[in-house]
Amino acid sequence: MRLWKRPKATIARARSLRRRMTPPEARLRVALRRKLHGLRFRRQHPIGPFVLDFYCDSARLAVEVDGQQHWLGGAQLRDIERDEWLGLRGIRVLRLSASLVFEDLDAAIRTILHAAGEPA
Repeated sequence: MRLWKRPKATIARARSLRRRMTPPEARLRVALRRKLHGLRFRRQHPIGPFVLDFYCDSARLAVEVDGQQHWLGGAQLRDIERDEWLGLRGIRVLRLSASLVFEDLDAAIRTILHAAGEPA
């Protein structure tokens, strides 16, 4: 049973984003496909009006890979509002920099496992 509505436009946007993932997202996807400690992450997962880069339902954890565009214009405010909306629904948001995913993928995975409550 879904606790929130997923507009058709959000589902269509998620499908489109799956086809054109950024290089850091694609790199993290390969690592997360191994079902780390039994955790299953969905990529470009639609929730309400948003599309999450990665989402683990069992840990109620969203993982966002943030590139430089998240520091420009009103993006930070939009990220804060989005994180609050998700938090009100019991979903924690972990933001990783795209540079971390590229430079130290193992550290990124350890951070995700720690946030999910799993031992690294």
